Amino acid sequence: MNTDQFTPDQVLEFWFPNTGHQDALETHGAFWDERMQGGMDDRIGADFADLTEAAAAGRVDHWADTLRGRLALLIALDQFPRSLWRNTPAAFAQDNKATRLAMDTVFRDDFDELNPWEQAFFIIAISHCEGPEHLERFESVMPVVRHIASRMIGPVAPLAEGFITQNERVLENIRRFGRHPHRNPIYGRVSTPDEQAYIAEGDFPHLRSTKKL
Repeated sequence: MNTDQFTPDQVLEFWFPNTGHQDALETHGAFWDERMQGGMDDRIGADFADLTEAAAAGRVDHWADTLRGRLALLIALDQFPRSLWRNTPAAFAQDNKATRLAMDTVFRDDFDELNPWEQAFFIIAISHCEGPEHLERFESVMPVVRHIASRMIGPVAPLAEGFITQNERVLENIRRFGRHPHRNPIYGRVSTPDEQAYIAEGDFPHLRSTKKL
């Protein structure tokens, strides 16, 4: 596989298109809903399957040498697998690596060079990664969540409070379950009665539309 055919800019232009989506609440909400609810699956499968596999194999780790390269690598590690390998364990196989990258980025001095909707994907990656330090990690970035929300100004400002609330819901789920119960059927894990009730309700934070934030 020739990874030279891929560049960080290709990923960023695809995931963060220069459409002016941030100039109106409706279009910015649509930007988020498309990405969080499977709307990018077909295009990722068609255009970025090889890159997703390359990122998983560590063949584009050098992208992390720059801030925007880190953002592109994060998308390739955390978001693309969820589309390409949806409903299989492979969708989550890069969560540890993506979270290490994210934790190493959100406290950097240059983090605010990214737009808030770009920064938010680092928080999403950290929220994804199950494991013994999941709660401590996510508690440690809640001040970053609030900082990102404070940067949501202009037309996207109405989403700021919802962004905080959404992440607080994720944090509460981590405290409650210690893992993401909706993955249990995919992993073949046995759900507790509390998890069974949660899964049956189906109100998962990662699928919630911006209209409900």
